[in-house]
Amino acid sequence: MSAHDETDDTFDLYDLRVDVVATDRPMVCGHRAGDWLELRGENLTLPAGQPFSIYALAALLPILPAKQRLTHAHDWMTTDTEIACPDPNCGARFRITRIGTRTFRHRDVTAVPLPRG
Repeated sequence: MSAHDETDDTFDLYDLRVDVVATDRPMVCGHRAGDWLELRGENLTLPAGQPFSIYALAALLPILPAKQRLTHAHDWMTTDTEIACPDPNCGARFRITRIGTRTFRHRDVTAVPLPRG
Protein backbone atom coordinates (compact mmCIF):
# COMPACT_ATOMS: atom_id res chain seq x y z
CA MET A 1 0.00 0.00 0.00
CA SER A 2 1.43 3.38 -0.98
CA ALA A 3 1.62 6.36 1.34
CA HIS A 4 -1.36 8.68 1.17
CA ASP A 5 -0.66 12.11 -0.28
CA GLU A 6 -2.12 14.41 2.38
CA THR A 7 -2.34 17.31 -0.08
CA ASP A 8 -4.73 15.34 -2.30
CA ASP A 9 -8.25 15.93 -0.99
CA THR A 10 -10.04 13.92 -3.68
CA PHE A 11 -12.32 10.93 -3.23
CA ASP A 12 -14.46 8.85 -5.55
CA LEU A 13 -18.15 7.98 -5.36
CA TYR A 14 -20.20 5.73 -7.59
CA ASP A 15 -23.05 7.12 -9.66
CA LEU A 16 -26.12 4.94 -9.14
CA ARG A 17 -29.18 3.96 -11.12
CA VAL A 18 -32.26 2.59 -9.35
CA ASP A 19 -34.65 0.61 -11.56
CA VAL A 20 -38.12 -0.63 -10.59
CA VAL A 21 -38.18 -4.39 -11.12
CA ALA A 22 -41.32 -6.51 -11.23
CA THR A 23 -41.60 -9.80 -9.35
CA ASP A 24 -44.22 -12.56 -9.35
CA ARG A 25 -46.28 -10.48 -6.89
CA PRO A 26 -48.36 -7.49 -8.03
CA MET A 27 -47.07 -3.96 -7.53
CA VAL A 28 -49.68 -2.03 -5.55
CA CYS A 29 -47.90 1.25 -4.84
CA GLY A 30 -48.05 2.82 -8.28
CA HIS A 31 -44.62 1.54 -9.28
CA ARG A 32 -44.12 0.55 -12.89
CA ALA A 33 -41.46 -1.87 -14.07
CA GLY A 34 -38.81 0.11 -15.91
CA ASP A 35 -39.26 3.34 -13.93
CA TRP A 36 -35.94 4.64 -12.70
CA LEU A 37 -33.97 7.35 -10.98
CA GLU A 38 -30.28 8.17 -10.91
CA LEU A 39 -28.05 9.50 -8.16
CA ARG A 40 -24.97 11.44 -9.24
CA GLY A 41 -23.12 12.83 -6.27
CA GLU A 42 -25.84 14.24 -4.05
CA ASN A 43 -28.31 14.89 -6.87
CA LEU A 44 -31.28 12.67 -7.76
CA THR A 45 -32.71 12.81 -11.27
CA LEU A 46 -35.89 11.26 -12.68
CA PRO A 47 -37.25 11.35 -16.22
CA ALA A 48 -39.62 14.26 -16.80
CA GLY A 49 -43.15 13.39 -15.70
CA GLN A 50 -42.24 10.08 -14.08
CA PRO A 51 -43.46 9.79 -10.48
CA PHE A 52 -41.56 7.98 -7.74
CA SER A 53 -43.13 7.11 -4.39
CA ILE A 54 -41.77 9.08 -1.43
CA TYR A 55 -42.26 5.96 0.72
CA ALA A 56 -40.09 3.88 -1.59
CA LEU A 57 -37.57 6.72 -1.71
CA ALA A 58 -37.56 6.86 2.10
CA ALA A 59 -36.65 3.15 2.17
CA LEU A 60 -33.85 3.68 -0.37
CA LEU A 61 -32.29 6.87 1.03
CA PRO A 62 -30.31 5.27 3.89
CA ILE A 63 -28.80 2.72 1.50
CA LEU A 64 -27.87 4.94 -1.44
CA PRO A 65 -24.95 6.82 0.19
CA ALA A 66 -23.49 3.50 1.34
CA LYS A 67 -23.83 2.06 -2.18
CA GLN A 68 -21.95 5.11 -3.52
CA ARG A 69 -18.84 4.21 -1.50
CA LEU A 70 -16.07 1.85 -2.55
CA THR A 71 -16.61 -1.49 -0.84
CA HIS A 72 -14.82 -4.82 -0.69
CA ALA A 73 -15.88 -7.33 -3.37
CA HIS A 74 -17.18 -9.73 -0.67
CA ASP A 75 -19.13 -7.07 1.26
CA TRP A 76 -22.91 -7.55 1.07
CA MET A 77 -23.18 -3.86 0.16
CA THR A 78 -21.35 -4.76 -3.06
CA THR A 79 -23.20 -7.96 -3.92
CA ASP A 80 -26.81 -7.31 -2.78
CA THR A 81 -28.46 -5.07 -5.34
CA GLU A 82 -32.21 -5.29 -4.77
CA ILE A 83 -34.31 -3.55 -2.13
CA ALA A 84 -37.94 -4.48 -1.49
CA CYS A 85 -40.73 -1.94 -1.54
CA PRO A 86 -41.46 -0.99 2.09
CA ASP A 87 -45.15 -1.92 1.63
CA PRO A 88 -45.37 -5.61 2.59
CA ASN A 89 -48.24 -6.05 0.12
CA CYS A 90 -46.27 -4.74 -2.86
CA GLY A 91 -44.10 -7.00 -5.01
CA ALA A 92 -41.86 -4.27 -6.41
CA ARG A 93 -38.11 -4.41 -6.03
CA PHE A 94 -35.63 -1.61 -6.61
CA ARG A 95 -32.40 -2.68 -8.30
CA ILE A 96 -29.42 -0.46 -7.51
CA THR A 97 -26.67 -0.49 -10.14
CA ARG A 98 -23.33 1.28 -9.99
CA ILE A 99 -23.09 3.01 -13.37
CA GLY A 100 -19.86 4.99 -13.10
CA THR A 101 -17.61 6.90 -10.76
CA ARG A 102 -16.91 10.53 -10.25
CA THR A 103 -14.23 12.32 -8.28
CA PHE A 104 -14.99 14.95 -5.66
CA ARG A 105 -12.77 17.31 -3.70
CA HIS A 106 -13.26 17.53 0.04
CA ARG A 107 -12.97 21.30 -0.02
CA ASP A 108 -15.81 21.55 -2.58
CA VAL A 109 -18.35 19.55 -0.57
CA THR A 110 -17.81 20.74 3.02
CA ALA A 111 -16.58 23.73 4.99
CA VAL A 112 -14.95 21.43 7.57
CA PRO A 113 -11.18 21.38 6.98
CA LEU A 114 -9.25 18.14 6.77
CA PRO A 115 -7.20 17.39 9.88
CA ARG A 116 -3.55 18.31 9.61
CA GLY A 117 -0.82 15.74 10.08
